[in-house]
Amino acid sequence: MPRIKEQNSILSESNKFELKDKKFISSVSNAQQTNVQFVRLIAKGISFTNVDFSYCAFDACYLRNCRFDSCNFTGCRFIGTNLHGSSFSGCNFQYAIFERTDIDNDVLSTGCPNGENLKIRFARTLRMNYQQLGDAESVNKAIKVELAATEEHLLKAWRSGEAYYRRKYRSWKRVEQFLRWSNFKLLDLVWGNGESTWKLARAVFVIFFLMTLFDVFTYRDRSLVSSYWSAFLSAPQVFLGTSAPPHFPSSYIASVTFVRLVLFGFFMAIIVKRFNRR
Repeated sequence: MPRIKEQNSILSESNKFELKDKKFISSVSNAQQTNVQFVRLIAKGISFTNVDFSYCAFDACYLRNCRFDSCNFTGCRFIGTNLHGSSFSGCNFQYAIFERTDIDNDVLSTGCPNGENLKIRFARTLRMNYQQLGDAESVNKAIKVELAATEEHLLKAWRSGEAYYRRKYRSWKRVEQFLRWSNFKLLDLVWGNGESTWKLARAVFVIFFLMTLFDVFTYRDRSLVSSYWSAFLSAPQVFLGTSAPPHFPSSYIASVTFVRLVLFGFFMAIIVKRFNRR
């Protein structure tokens, strides 16, 4: 196999150049700053309007309290950059990557790219960025955006008539996306895909309700309201394993125990993830 250095005909210079220790002293509009490696760039309180920063890298830059309006950050990389207090309006962040960068989480509301798959990537890189900074509140917001975009993407993958989805997901791939969407929705109902203790509590209440119906319709007088009430009060005891009435079959007790262990595992997973974000 020929070496890359022998194939100069298929390679060209990217013309990327580096700017170190520079400072913006006035506002910029309708300019191109593409494919630049900015190192320790400084800008404070500067307005950038319709500036093309595509394929740039911002390394250890200080861009505080700046205003970015209709700027293009396609393929940009932000590493150890301070964007605290900066605002973004109508900017394009397709395929942008953030690492150890201080950026307000408002960008998740104003800067998400169009397209669910791009929005997932954007929210994911910001989630990982906020985790590096230990910003639990911003991590939670990024996860919500990522989950919402994932749900919409999976739904469109098997249901939408848009040309993009129908070209990419055909035949069995469409069925596969339907199964993935069904699994996503089921886990969302049970425990919010690992993000909702309220939904998990709701799932436990549903289990109690089903246990009550089983108890009443199998062993009690279904015509009496007191039967439902007493069965509902005993359901938590059976669920937690503190009570095992002899008339319940062992298979039923085993099933309840299995469900209890699964839901308890979900609860512990939520707690561990919440503490890991701090």
